[in-house]
Amino acid sequence: MNGNWDDVGSHMDGWNGWAMAGWMFGFWMLVVLLVVLALRTYGGLHPRSSEAERLLAERFARGEIDADEYARRRELLRVSH
Repeated sequence: MNGNWDDVGSHMDGWNGWAMAGWMFGFWMLVVLLVVLALRTYGGLHPRSSEAERLLAERFARGEIDADEYARRRELLRVSH
């Protein structure tokens, strides 16, 4: 450098700056992906249609329960989650 301030920060010019930005973007996308996967795996995010709702819908489709019973039980399942 020899006292010349013209080249300070020049390592971020051109392609080097874009490469660093790309790596940072990739890093944060990986962090977000890992958080989402962890929440799904450990029960933080529940799918909208649970196994119980699917079974309830099958019973309704087979005629085992009527529409009122189906709606009441589906609401109970959704409130409990």
